[in-house]
Amino acid sequence: MGRIRGKAIRQYTLEVLKAKKFIFTDNFETNKEMIKELFPDSKVVRNKVAGFITSLAKRKKLESFIIEHSAK
Repeated sequence: MGRIRGKAIRQYTLEVLKAKKFIFTDNFETNKEMIKELFPDSKVVRNKVAGFITSLAKRKKLESFIIEHSAK
């Protein structure tokens, strides 16, 4: 069983991926810098969203995450 992410983190991630899905990679530091302009005040949220995007990118599931959660 993996780590559980909150609903808010999944929602923020979905919004970020819908806007800029082609610029993210499987490198956490790069993703964090790209998200910095969207969440400038909240370091915790920025790191959690960047980590979630990184884990999705490593599993090559960015597209499927967007499709699956957009239907809801």
